[in-house]
Amino acid sequence: MLKIGIILGSTREGRVSPQVGEWVKKIADGRGDATYEIIDIAKFKLPLLGEPGGDASGVGEWSASVASCDGFVFIVSEYNHSISGALKNALDFLREEWNNKAAGIVSYGSVGGARAAEHLRGILGELLVADVRVHPALSLFTDFENGTVFKPKEVQNQSVNDMLDQLIPWSTALKTIRK
Repeated sequence: MLKIGIILGSTREGRVSPQVGEWVKKIADGRGDATYEIIDIAKFKLPLLGEPGGDASGVGEWSASVASCDGFVFIVSEYNHSISGALKNALDFLREEWNNKAAGIVSYGSVGGARAAEHLRGILGELLVADVRVHPALSLFTDFENGTVFKPKEVQNQSVNDMLDQLIPWSTALKTIRK
């Protein structure tokens, strides 16, 4: 069975990505087509790439966590029209662990996180990660209460399922070229 990592792309205090990630995982687990695991980049305490310091064991654990997955769902918040610095740093730490895998993107922000998702697509392409077209985009105005409590509109559930309907076959196909 495939293993899909749901990567929480924010480390900020007060972040809502854990709420979004749990929601995606609940929908995904109900499908029975893969094993889904939340991967929180904050847990690894990665140092800034190229700078001294930080816990080196976190890098090894991060590498092993990503390498063990066949595909990913990125939970992406929009920061200044792009992804968070923490997510960019985490992506840059690895290379082969990402190669020939598939990814879906669930974004959120004032315009649904669309600009962050587009930036992430370019980065994923360079890492040889094939991203799927369907992209659930959550609005801070309609899918969150006071910007902090996640209350997605019902239509968003279908959007997540549609994304996973693309992610699972792509992850399955790409697994054949990694073996």
